[in-house]
Amino acid sequence: MSETSHTDGSAPPTAPDVPSGRLIATLGTAGALAGLLIVLAYQGTLPAIEGNRAARTDRAIHEVLRGLDRYDTLYLYEGALTAKLPEGVDDRPLERIYQGYDAAGAPVGFAITVGEGGFQDVIKILFGFDPATRTTLGLTILSSLETPGLGDKINEEGWRNQFRGRKTPLVRVKQGASKAPDEVDTITGATISSRTVIAGVNKGVERWAPLLDAYLAKGGS
Repeated sequence: MSETSHTDGSAPPTAPDVPSGRLIATLGTAGALAGLLIVLAYQGTLPAIEGNRAARTDRAIHEVLRGLDRYDTLYLYEGALTAKLPEGVDDRPLERIYQGYDAAGAPVGFAITVGEGGFQDVIKILFGFDPATRTTLGLTILSSLETPGLGDKINEEGWRNQFRGRKTPLVRVKQGASKAPDEVDTITGATISSRTVIAGVNKGVERWAPLLDAYLAKGGS
């Protein structure tokens, strides 16, 4: 006897037909509800995410600019740097750098963010820069997915410290070979990653130095 047969000879019950329109509506409602939950979760966590990002940036700026007491945000707006945007302009999509001051109000340099493609992914860098002397003032890695134990050696303080007081454009040399004020050691075993950081700084200076010169010439302190 088959598992679907009935002892009274009657036919087994059949599932009721569900209109395709109802199925589509049900799936659409479920999808919309899931999407709404995702949006609500994102909006709920966004302030914390932005707060953490701002705190990381603040620590990084203090790391690359020695003697820093406070800093202003400069926005790239209509091809020029400005500390004050016209009323109603949304600053969120605008590129920005940071101008630092010591406790006496004297400028201590600018903090510049750049991104450069590394071995694994984009390496995001923040470095300090003095446009008057064209020297770097310090460097830190904001984010990197470079290979642990190899490419991530760019995070080591000893290597990053050599970016204090280096003339730009930087010239990369083999590890332990730097002698001139514009030379920076690469890292044996992490050559691509260290070259990427050096190239990122040079590109950042090339791009931002003319904008800084124009800003300072117009009275930016």
